[in-house]
Amino acid sequence: MTSRINTNFTLIPNQKYRRSNRRSCYLSKAFDSDSQPLSTLGNFKALPLEIFQIILKYLTVKDISMLSMVSKAVSQHIINYISSSSGNKRLLLQDFHKLELSGRRQDSAILDHYRSLGLLFKRCTLLLPTKERLKYIHKILAEVSCFKFSGCAAPIQCLGLPCYGMFLQTLTAGWDELECHRVYNFLCELTNLSRKMQTVVCSKPGSARKLELRIRLFCRNVLLDHWTHRSDSAFWLTRILKPWPMVNQARLLYIIFGPISPQDGQVVWQKMVEGPTDESSLKGLADAIKLLYDADTKEWTADDVISLVDELSVVPREWLLENNARLLILSGNNICFTFMASKAVNGRATELARLIVFLALVCEKELYCMDWVVKMMQKVCKVFSTPMERNNFLQSVANAFACIIMEMMQLVMSGEYSYRDEDDRSFLNLFHLVHAQANFHKEVLYLTMNTLST
Repeated sequence: MTSRINTNFTLIPNQKYRRSNRRSCYLSKAFDSDSQPLSTLGNFKALPLEIFQIILKYLTVKDISMLSMVSKAVSQHIINYISSSSGNKRLLLQDFHKLELSGRRQDSAILDHYRSLGLLFKRCTLLLPTKERLKYIHKILAEVSCFKFSGCAAPIQCLGLPCYGMFLQTLTAGWDELECHRVYNFLCELTNLSRKMQTVVCSKPGSARKLELRIRLFCRNVLLDHWTHRSDSAFWLTRILKPWPMVNQARLLYIIFGPISPQDGQVVWQKMVEGPTDESSLKGLADAIKLLYDADTKEWTADDVISLVDELSVVPREWLLENNARLLILSGNNICFTFMASKAVNGRATELARLIVFLALVCEKELYCMDWVVKMMQKVCKVFSTPMERNNFLQSVANAFACIIMEMMQLVMSGEYSYRDEDDRSFLNLFHLVHAQANFHKEVLYLTMNTLST
């Protein structure tokens, strides 16, 4: 007669457990395999544990993740498998540097693996308090050197931190803000991130290039880049920036999102100071500014973001106004107008007039619609409280066009540049500015005539 097999599975309870009611002593019980009743193993009760672990070897990570939800006892045996040397070796893939020739498909495969692994850990540690959960996960992942802040000798060519970030994003998805605060504090304590940030923001820009690169890679790959919802990205970026004064926030923003060298990936500090730059060098900064401005949180007001943009434009020294104008255009209409209105309200009409000129220059170079600049100027004019202030501002715009054209012309005629290509770029810039002035005034005339005809 065949023996009867107990097929009574433990059902997952519908009751929602509050984290505050969890007992920390559960951790010691959860990891003691002898204390778990085998009756909740269902059909697996008839199998030796060694056979159960062999079966796990033939399951995908997604299948193991689904299996972990059957019962607490099954989940515990899976945890034991993860902690074993064979399970650890199989699950913690470390081919982070062998992907250059295989292309994006292999990159995507290993990222998908760590996404699935994050879900497995999320389910296996579901009943643990957040602090104990993080300690256990760190204990398992600590053997992967490329997951550490400075653990990889070639971090730019390494997929370790992106995989770690994908794992953490999947693990913490859906957690409330208090738990995510704990995760950030845990990571800061683990990596000594705050002290490292203090070192770079208090040092001369570029004096700690390798540390700047490590901070950039860790923040981007682990904390910021994997989120699909902008609110999540804004939350983590806020955790990075808010502990610091505004001047240090601007430095950190430049380190994390500013232009980098294509050769070694290090931050290029003089990019905004030495000459006009392109959209690719500013897009990361503009996207970060928009993220903070659009964040639905009390931690960032419009004034905070505008002050941050103002502070950013002097990192490491005052930017060329053309680069400042390009950043504002990339940041969007709301931020651009708010920034300009702030200057109008604070009596900085001359600065505002010069900014209008360079907004027109960028639009001319990039073939953007010039009527956008005219309409933005028209909108800013309404901020001035009296007709006299408005007329003085318009006069300042006309004067700014004339002055900046003369400055560029003198630069071309002086022949100060030692290289022909620099002289050619200066002449081309003057050419674009003259055309920008013509197209700008053409749009002003169109606007005036249309207003008169109506």
